[in-house]
Amino acid sequence: MNVRSSAAVLAAIAVIGAAAPAAADSSPSPSPSQQALPSALYGESDPQYDGVWRQSLALLAQHTVGVEPPKEAVDWLVGQQCADGSFAPFRADTGTACDAETMVDTNQTAAAVQALAALGGHDAVTGKALDWLKSVQNKDGGWGYMAGGASDANSTSLVVGALAAAGEKPAEVVKGGKSPQDALLKLALPCDAEDDGAGAFAFQPDKKGELVANADATAAGVAGSLGVGLVVEPGKDKGRSGAADAACEKAKTPEQAAANGAAHLTDALAADGHLVSALPGAEDQPDYGNTADAVVALAAQGATGPAAKSAAWLEKNAADWAAQSGPAAYAQLILAAHATGTDPRAFGGTDLVKKLAATGPAAPAGDASGEKNGQERTDEKEKDDSGSGSGVWWALGAFLVVGAGAGVLVNSRKKRRQP
Repeated sequence: MNVRSSAAVLAAIAVIGAAAPAAADSSPSPSPSQQALPSALYGESDPQYDGVWRQSLALLAQHTVGVEPPKEAVDWLVGQQCADGSFAPFRADTGTACDAETMVDTNQTAAAVQALAALGGHDAVTGKALDWLKSVQNKDGGWGYMAGGASDANSTSLVVGALAAAGEKPAEVVKGGKSPQDALLKLALPCDAEDDGAGAFAFQPDKKGELVANADATAAGVAGSLGVGLVVEPGKDKGRSGAADAACEKAKTPEQAAANGAAHLTDALAADGHLVSALPGAEDQPDYGNTADAVVALAAQGATGPAAKSAAWLEKNAADWAAQSGPAAYAQLILAAHATGTDPRAFGGTDLVKKLAATGPAAPAGDASGEKNGQERTDEKEKDDSGSGSGVWWALGAFLVVGAGAGVLVNSRKKRRQP
């Protein structure tokens, strides 16, 4: 696949996830997407690198809390699909067929599958997308961000979530005799790992072939090892209320790797209830997006105590971050709230559902369905004036860290994901 600009290279390598502090734009000129944004798109920042991601998370989050997304927003997402089933971050002209220059990727595709599978009625679209994802599965059982790229924990876990959302059994999707869980096990650090990395997951092996613990990759690895996606239903505590309750053991199974990863996250969150950004120059900044992902992963594992503690921290501190970052950030918080049984309509004094709806297509004037669609009758959408859509600057920053050998990273999520 050919890439035509340095900015495109940076965005292609990183997994889309939560927003990070803005970096300088290396694009030689404004992208086509900056000239006229589709009215059906969530968010007002440039969708060149994260349009499908943020749209997918927004639709998924709304569906999860019982809100029917606007039809035009769903239709826009469906229309972004390429003929081979893959999705690129943003196609300004869907009348022109995708070609070798179109930067499709596994993360946008997997996020779109999770959203459209949840909404229902899009089996043909999700079926083609899954066929494409299976066609680019690596021989180790995993996936990289781009087709043919080395497998990473975040991309592999996002695809696992897509498979599960579509009713398939991820462990049975194999390539070269290897499943996605096999790929994730190879990225799990041993219990005797140094630098407090015991039980964590690495994004990818570094240049020396060594595994470096990464909190975002760990959250993704826990979810992927458990075979779940971006949406996790609140469940009962399985006795893993603290790190001491789940001692690290040799990860011979995906389930043990998930337990080890959850214990690692519990330790990382114990002091302050949040993760800290690992991006250059941001060592002391809270990482809201990765903290939200960690909450979902811990809830999936049954570590409801640590998950609730971090969800409470997000309630008190994440409102400004979400307002600056846009729809994907609101969606991440809604999914974290849902996973812990927290009311997203009263999240630290913020109605996340209302805020997310305000970033999307506005209900027509006089349309009584505004409440049903989660749209407020406002004269204009709530603007994202931060200039950094959730995932765009994160992608650029994450690449710099990965390129430096740290292995730091996403629908998204996820980016996800440290982002």
